Amino acid sequence: MESLGSNPAPAQGKKVTINASTLSLAVMVTVFLVAVVFAANQNTVVGWLVVVISLGWLLLSAFLVFGLKRGAAKMTDQLKAATAAAASRGHGGEPVAVVVDEATRNRDMKLDHSFKIIQVQVGVVNEYRVQSGEEAQGMVDRALETIEITASNARDMMKPQGRNEPMTGEVID
Repeated sequence: MESLGSNPAPAQGKKVTINASTLSLAVMVTVFLVAVVFAANQNTVVGWLVVVISLGWLLLSAFLVFGLKRGAAKMTDQLKAATAAAASRGHGGEPVAVVVDEATRNRDMKLDHSFKIIQVQVGVVNEYRVQSGEEAQGMVDRALETIEITASNARDMMKPQGRNEPMTGEVID
């Protein structure tokens, strides 16, 4: 397998390839030159009109061919830059493979849900703590209990299974 942008062909015996854009541009130049020759020989208005039309098509095709080649070169440069940036994020220059399995995705969704529950309960506490009365105190107590249970469940999801140790790993910004 070759890396992007590599040129495995040796300098000697290079193959000359004609791609479709070069071929179409050559055809348009030929059509224009033939139109000019016929118009010069016939010297009629219709002949020169054909020359003008073929010149327009030649300019349009040249614009498209060179514009597409320039755009392809820019995309190639951007792809090389993105590949180099992704490779530099790895350890020791090795690319980082990101694998997200369904269990990890489910755990992340559950953790996100837990944090949303905590945010809602903080809103409940802020709403009822300024009020007086037994009902307001009961709502604050239930909200604090819900926060405690939810935070405990979320921490259990983050710990390695069956161990009562804190989670270890590398923090990535």
